[in-house]
Amino acid sequence: MAPAVSLRHDRVRDADLLVLPERVVVLRGSAARLLRLCDGDRDLDAIVAELMSRFPGAPVAEDVPAFLGRMRTEGWVR
Repeated sequence: MAPAVSLRHDRVRDADLLVLPERVVVLRGSAARLLRLCDGDRDLDAIVAELMSRFPGAPVAEDVPAFLGRMRTEGWVR
């Protein structure tokens, strides 16, 4: 995650959030689960491998790099 970004769960809304300076992004689906794997220890290949083992048959190899690319473009992950 970028230094100014934090991932939190809002118990009131039962929603995962990315909290940024002056902005909050509500995460949908498995986005928060994926972002929790972005811990600085795993690279993209390790994240994809982990998710492929958890969700066999899902289009992880295509979807995860695209999602993380968008997150990098926004400046939310490094």
